[in-house]
Order: sequence, then structure tokens, then C-alpha cells
Amino acid sequence: MAYPELVKLEGAPRELSKQANRALRAEKRVPAVLYGPEVEENVHFSIDELELEKILRRAQTKLQELTIDGKVYKTLLKRTEFDPVTDRPIHADFYVLSDNHKVTLRVPVRIKGTPRGVVEGGGRLFQPMKFIRIRVLPEFIISEFEVDVSPLNIGNSFHVGDLELEGIIPLDALSRTIVTIRPPKGALVSDVLTDDEDEEGAEEGAAEGEEGAEGEGSEEGGSEESSSEE
Repeated sequence: MAYPELVKLEGAPRELSKQANRALRAEKRVPAVLYGPEVEENVHFSIDELELEKILRRAQTKLQELTIDGKVYKTLLKRTEFDPVTDRPIHADFYVLSDNHKVTLRVPVRIKGTPRGVVEGGGRLFQPMKFIRIRVLPEFIISEFEVDVSPLNIGNSFHVGDLELEGIIPLDALSRTIVTIRPPKGALVSDVLTDDEDEEGAEEGAAEGEEGAEGEGSEEGGSEESSSEE
């Protein structure tokens, strides 16, 4: 897991009108709003477009130390609107973090390494999930999940439940697949496994069958539901 860098930004109070917003955008400033559970009244301000674009360049969770009129806020950039023609940012929402209030985020997944099944067996890597939805207290906010796919062979997958989730409540099912290694086109998993892998799999299956016969019913069924109450 990677933790977010705290970026310093300067904001300036703004007027609430379409004309004022157009004037700000002409000056390459982005209209923005600040809100949060401990903010009594929303704060309307503008920020430099270039400074905002710097923290938008990489798909990561972003935290900011935002200063407006001498007051400092620790914020999370929650939402950015873009012009459909120019793709320039035209509005931004900043959420003021509170130590006692959980936030809901979409955290990107970054793949690290080259799977064994791709290098040795010509397999194909598929990544069905590029973002994971989570709910956390501010102290547990991360910028991205990093998944090392190097050990994965053809037929192997990496699931949400395989992530390091200390202090994190995943909102996606633990069984959902993040990455899977498929066989080469036109081949089946059984066609590309080596003889050693076939034998190893058979031995593991036999061992699991013996253990299951002895310990059947020893594990509790069901799963706990994590509370997301603030």
C-alpha cells in the first residue's frame, strides 16, 4: 500500500455568480468549494489551474493542505469537473477531513511485476478491477493499492480479499477478481500446465480431501459485516 503525499495549495475567496466564474477561468483559476462534517458553512474559493492539474496527473488518492484567508484545512480532493471540449478543469470539490469521520473512496490499483504465467507460458494478464471502493478513517487513507503479480501462473487470480486491508473496510466483495492470468488464445488451462504442476495439484487435492474428512464442520460459516458507522 502507498500512502498519499500531502500537497500544499493556496485558495482565494470568490464570488458566487456565473460571470465571476467565467472571469476566473479566463485567468486560469478554477472555481472550487470546501465542505465537510465539521465545516459550518461551505467555503467558496478558487485555485490556480496549473496547481490543480499537477495533482491530477496521476490516478491516486490526493490529500491537500489547503490555505484560504490564512486558515489551513486538511482536505481530500473528492471531485473534479472537466470541460467536455477542452478537457480543462472547470470546478473542484474539496472535503475537509475529520479524525472521527470515515470517508468513502475509490482507490486505484497499480500492477507491479510480470506474471510467471506470462513469461513462461505465454499467458495473458487481465485486470477486471482498476479501482477498489473503501471506507476508512483519515489516518488509514492510502493513495493506491499495489499488487505484485510476479508469482501468478496461468489460471491464478488475485482477489480483493488478498489485499492488505488493515484499518480499511472494503465496499467491494472480497471474492471479486482484481487480476487473473488466462491461457494463450485458443488454449485451455489444462493444456499449458506442466507435468510437475499437474502432479503437484493432484497431491494437494488429495491432501485437502484427507484434511476435510477429518476436520469437517470445524470451521464456522458465514462472514462478519464490518460496520461503517461514523
